[in-house]
Amino acid sequence: MAKLKYYYDPETLSYRKIEPSNGYVACITLLIAFSILVLMFVGFIAFSQFVKTPSELADERELEFTKLNLELANKQLDEMSDVLIQMQERDNNIYRTYFEANPIPEEQRKAGFGGVNRYKYLEGYENSQLVTEVTKKLDVLSRQMAVQSKSLDEIVSLAKEKEDMLASIPAIMPIKKEDLSYIASGFKWRMHPILKIRKFHKGMDFKAPTGTPIYASGNGTVALAQRSATFGKVVYIDHGYGYRTVYAHMSKIATRKGRRVKRGDIIGYVGNTGRSVAPHLHYEVHKNGRALNPINYYYGDLSPDEFLAMQIAAEREGQSFD
Repeated sequence: MAKLKYYYDPETLSYRKIEPSNGYVACITLLIAFSILVLMFVGFIAFSQFVKTPSELADERELEFTKLNLELANKQLDEMSDVLIQMQERDNNIYRTYFEANPIPEEQRKAGFGGVNRYKYLEGYENSQLVTEVTKKLDVLSRQMAVQSKSLDEIVSLAKEKEDMLASIPAIMPIKKEDLSYIASGFKWRMHPILKIRKFHKGMDFKAPTGTPIYASGNGTVALAQRSATFGKVVYIDHGYGYRTVYAHMSKIATRKGRRVKRGDIIGYVGNTGRSVAPHLHYEVHKNGRALNPINYYYGDLSPDEFLAMQIAAEREGQSFD
């Protein structure tokens, strides 16, 4: 409590209380108000260091949510990278090996990004390190996926070509097993029944009744369908990929030159035309101009036991019909 001050008044011969002037009161009031404002400001600053505004709290939650999403994306990118590595291994060691394609070099798959620091623009922000790490992984993954996608496109193309090739290779017998009488002659040296000279037999002779259907052993295009002095009525099929087959001594040709045929299509019927001594089909398989043993191209028809029996029959000495 402030002390009261008095002064002696000689006129009244008494003490009077000293009353403050209006200016003094105003000055004191201003000083008190200013002090209160300063204290409030200092208090607000100190309080704000410990208590955040709703806007600041919302910003912090947004930053935490963003960081959580980045960490989740980082983990997912690692998982995707592991899956891609497995795809790359299968691509090089299975798919490209099967289709006889060169594997993609590791340096081509792992090629990075050259030049200046392409991630400098990400520096100086909240969670910059995490953002940069995720961005780098995303760039590398996108680059590797582009390489892998291109490789898979190539594999699909090779698969389609392989599928066409597998359908084109002679893979079945030109006469059904149930229509065969027996194998007359195989791929070997033997005495020619008409010329009476030792001559190499470049195909296989299938003994069957006249009129027995003859089937194309693979997809292809009829290169020739004509009559010749040696083979009589004969059909040549070009299968592509270096393969060509010959079907000779037909009684009737059921196709024509230039026609596309599929494996199993009837192209003619067994006969005894040309240089032949009995109804049969003379069948040859050629690869790149060289005659091959047709018995190795019946894997679409014969079981292992049937193949062995046919091999024995083709090797034995017996009647040759052409």
